[in-house]
Amino acid sequence: MQKVLAYILTPIFLFFFVLTLLVFHPIQVFCHNLIGYSAHGFSVALMNRTLMLCTNLLGTRYTFINKNKLPTDRPIILVANHQSMFDIPPIIWHMRKYHPKFVSKKELGKGIPSVSYNLRHAGSVLIDRTNNKQALTEIAKLGRYIEKHKRSAVIFPEGTRSRNGQPQHFRTTGLKILMKTAPSAIIVPISINNSWKLLRYGKFPMGIGSHLKFFVHPPMERTENSDDFITQIEDKVVSYIK
Repeated sequence: MQKVLAYILTPIFLFFFVLTLLVFHPIQVFCHNLIGYSAHGFSVALMNRTLMLCTNLLGTRYTFINKNKLPTDRPIILVANHQSMFDIPPIIWHMRKYHPKFVSKKELGKGIPSVSYNLRHAGSVLIDRTNNKQALTEIAKLGRYIEKHKRSAVIFPEGTRSRNGQPQHFRTTGLKILMKTAPSAIIVPISINNSWKLLRYGKFPMGIGSHLKFFVHPPMERTENSDDFITQIEDKVVSYIK
């Protein structure tokens, strides 16, 4: 019965989801070109809040817990597990004060209204996952960017999203590069639960009745041994994945 209902609700969700992307694309272009960075950033945050509301049509609920007062005068590296593309809108909306930028695959840099434009123009980087040299160069570029502008970078060290919610072992190279090129950054682990359930049936229909939970751990100051430190970060992230 739940899957039958999913077939009914998914087209309604997709209509409003795509409509949101189409409506906010010209708004982003206008803000970016004629008003400036702050206006563009607010339009992106508002778009992602609207995308979250679209998922409410599927019975999706969100809990985002952040009890930390994070600094705004130094860069932040947000390190999270990755379960679906729906991990991203809550992070952008709830962490908007810290101007989150992303490490994204290059395929997302074109052809998607609003999303591609934001990735190309707001400080995120696009990597070719088949070209390690290019990928690491772009990640280093992001690290220097957040170091200079005191903003935040989001990285999913698993490399690809988990299809069933089970955490995958961190790939450490990208995170190490990011920490090296943003030496004053504080590290903030984030644990994400249940976003994979929105894609439990694949791309169609969408999963319904999911409760997405995000837990922002206390910030961590880096230690001298980067391998041990990344293990500590991974342990923090995994500890809240159920």
